[in-house]
Amino acid sequence: MATLTPQTKKELLFTMLKIRRFEEKITDLYPEQQMKTPVHLCIGQEASAAGVCAHLTKDDYIFSTHRNHGHFIAKGIDVKPFMAELYGKAAGCSRGKGGSMHIVSLPEGIFGASAIVGAGMALGVGAALAIKMKKEKRVTVTFFGDGAVDEGTFHESLNFASLKKLAVVFVCENNFYATNSPQSARQSQDNISLRAGGYGMPGVQLDGNDVESIYRAAGQAIEAARSGKGPALIECRTYRWRGHVGPECDYEKGCRSKEELAEWMEKCPIAGYKEELLKNKVITPAEYETRMQEIDRQINAAVAFAKESPFPDAGEIFRDVYYGTV
Repeated sequence: MATLTPQTKKELLFTMLKIRRFEEKITDLYPEQQMKTPVHLCIGQEASAAGVCAHLTKDDYIFSTHRNHGHFIAKGIDVKPFMAELYGKAAGCSRGKGGSMHIVSLPEGIFGASAIVGAGMALGVGAALAIKMKKEKRVTVTFFGDGAVDEGTFHESLNFASLKKLAVVFVCENNFYATNSPQSARQSQDNISLRAGGYGMPGVQLDGNDVESIYRAAGQAIEAARSGKGPALIECRTYRWRGHVGPECDYEKGCRSKEELAEWMEKCPIAGYKEELLKNKVITPAEYETRMQEIDRQINAAVAFAKESPFPDAGEIFRDVYYGTV
């Protein structure tokens, strides 16, 4: 069982805060129209990324989706090349070719994100198969949304991972919407974690805004995977505050109700956890403010670095392109 020391609790809080401040900065900057990539923000969903990635080392792998910023920050990505990538600059972690939806940063074990719904699951399973073949102790985590559960790739990935007892943990961030289609209109049962039983692996459904419950469940699943006991499925029930894509809110377009958004904003994973840690004297107001200022300094430096960096040369379009002849 993963132990939650005071230091661990602090780091969970500040990881969530870093994700939030990074994405709030994107929200502020996006209207300038210098950031041309589409952005899919995870504001409101920070707990799943923080709770899961706290157990991973740089040697472990993660695969993500178009909504990936939180996962990669929690995994330890350097925010300077990350921000530069959002600006399409040569200094970006994907050399300006990937934008927000196709981030790769190998030094942190970030093997990539895909805008294809459900694609990351199959890629994660493939990486886990390589881990087994090479007899390594790495673990792969693949994040996906509730919409990906509608894809055949979900079932194929879980089945193969269980069959081969691969070291992969499937993390579903169930925010109840696939683009703007509600889960109730797509799935007959409101419990994604139950699907795990059909493939002979453990599955658990969690409050996706409770970072400590996610931390404990992820710790157990990752430890089991690392020790050769096979995969697991974790369903984190949460909510994205912003629209499917862009900094706006869906209720402004009539896609969701303002009342529903307000209800979930009351369950903010950061505000609630901050209040708890302050109440239990795990942190002080001064410590929180100091860390937030440091996070903001890092993010502001990343923005300055991104804006000052050059765009890729025209010839860069031909680099890292692989093709064959018949």
